[in-house]
Amino acid sequence: MPPRSSSDGPGAGLPAPREGAHAPAAPGEFCPLELRALRVWPPVVLAPMAGVTDYPFRSLCREFGAGLYVSEMITARGWLMGNRLTRLLASSPPDERPRSVQVYGSDPRDLEQMVRGLVDEGADHVDLNLGCPVPKVTRNGGGSAIPLKPRLMARLIAAMVRAAGAVPITVKVRKGIDENLLTYPDAGRVAQEEGAAAIGLHARTAAQLYAGAADWDAIAALKSQVTIPVLGNGDVWEAWDALRMLRSTLCDGVIVGRGCLGRPWLFRELAQVFDGCSPDPPPSLGEVAAILRDHARRLAAFFGERQGVLRLRKWVGWYTKGFRGSAVLRASLGGLHTLTDLDELLAGLDPEERFPPAALRVSRAKGGRTQRVALPHGFLQQRDDDTPPPEGGLDLEAALQSG
Repeated sequence: MPPRSSSDGPGAGLPAPREGAHAPAAPGEFCPLELRALRVWPPVVLAPMAGVTDYPFRSLCREFGAGLYVSEMITARGWLMGNRLTRLLASSPPDERPRSVQVYGSDPRDLEQMVRGLVDEGADHVDLNLGCPVPKVTRNGGGSAIPLKPRLMARLIAAMVRAAGAVPITVKVRKGIDENLLTYPDAGRVAQEEGAAAIGLHARTAAQLYAGAADWDAIAALKSQVTIPVLGNGDVWEAWDALRMLRSTLCDGVIVGRGCLGRPWLFRELAQVFDGCSPDPPPSLGEVAAILRDHARRLAAFFGERQGVLRLRKWVGWYTKGFRGSAVLRASLGGLHTLTDLDELLAGLDPEERFPPAALRVSRAKGGRTQRVALPHGFLQQRDDDTPPPEGGLDLEAALQSG
């Protein structure tokens, strides 16, 4: 396992680079990620993230490097009811190939109907979210609570596989509820038995949220227990981290989450090291500002200028993290309403300022707090039950994006 940082400041607990770790991939060292007929090179997947991996960001990441770019979580109930936001977030123009959609649902009938519809629309890959740790999800028995009930998990995956035909179905989970309730070994077994093409493991528990170091040992353990591809998720902040994860765990691919927030060029660096080259240096502040403006135009084109710029506010903070004066810049975001406002906001930056190395391994979202996971009353006493939990009609896309 790679050593961990022992500092208590920002970035504490993140994997630290080590001497000799910066070696690009040797010829033939790694294989493409194969999800049935879908072949992904490099074996890199953009993690589905609520309020983040909409089409504008996916398209930007795709232009920097090859890989698989997954939509943010789309609820089966909202999609089937024709919810406007749900349908918009699930949409994809014809040039987005392969088209990858992450779905959420706790009723096999809903998931089966939704997957059949997505496949009819041309989806190339569908991922099932069984790792969401948000209390409003787990207290209803959904998200990361579902792997506590392997029979229910089996029903959900089987329904999706049945509807998908040749389209690969994958599953994303966490280690478990907490260190005393680890579910990933059972989850891996169920995913394999029910025909999933791969399983992704975010190597933290639901109780951890995004705090502390990801447990890469758990990724290695899961890889040793199943024959389907295993995708590792957690603490990929630089291109070198992806290589270290594959080398130390023998997993089949990496899922990149918070490390790419405000850094879509990370996918270019990943493509370079997997192809045996050293990565380009990080962009200057002027280059970052140009990418930010491009991102803003894409958001405005997709959501409309007003909503697109509102969504952009968090991105301004992520793109400028660590640069001089970024705190003052973030304090001005309340006045950001139009693309012209953005140009005025960025006009005072020094375009020659170099990217701050310390900002490479600092989280750009989701603070270091932990939680006690909320579960329905009596949930743990009924782990053999395969009855779908009630979803309560909650529009999770809107709820999660609003925090």
